[in-house]
Amino acid sequence: MSVEKQPNNPLHGVKLADMLEALVEDYGWTGLSSRINVRCFKENPSIKSSLKFLRRTPWAREKVERLYLESLIG
Repeated sequence: MSVEKQPNNPLHGVKLADMLEALVEDYGWTGLSSRINVRCFKENPSIKSSLKFLRRTPWAREKVERLYLESLIG
């Protein structure tokens, strides 16, 4: 298997766990839950439970990816 390069995809090679950890570091769980309204960020939040939810919920993952990109741009 060869890994294709994706120069136009800024998320290529960035793991969901890394994105989530960076967002929690930047905003905290409270700030993250105010920006993305999902229960796993509000009630007993943890990286593990949030990753499980985000991997099964495409719309929520897209919101996390969008917020991550926005946080990179500044």
